[in-house]
Amino acid sequence: MAQSTYSRGSDLKDKASEQFNKAADQVETVANRVTEQGREASERMQEVAGNFKGAVDKSIKDQPMATLAMAGVVGFVLGALWKS
Repeated sequence: MAQSTYSRGSDLKDKASEQFNKAADQVETVANRVTEQGREASERMQEVAGNFKGAVDKSIKDQPMATLAMAGVVGFVLGALWKS
């Protein structure tokens, strides 16, 4: 009878260890996926920032007054949002 109790305890320990290992593997998989998605998002944001910078540079060269007016409007709106 003592042997049977020991055997069940050992089986439960093995099952718990197996479940823990499965959960750890799943967490690692999710963490890797999130890291990769973050890396991809960062790359896309750098691309957008580069495109935006190029567009602003072109706008400054082609239409400096309109660009200055737009910057003033954006500054005013951000200031109003910051104050509220």
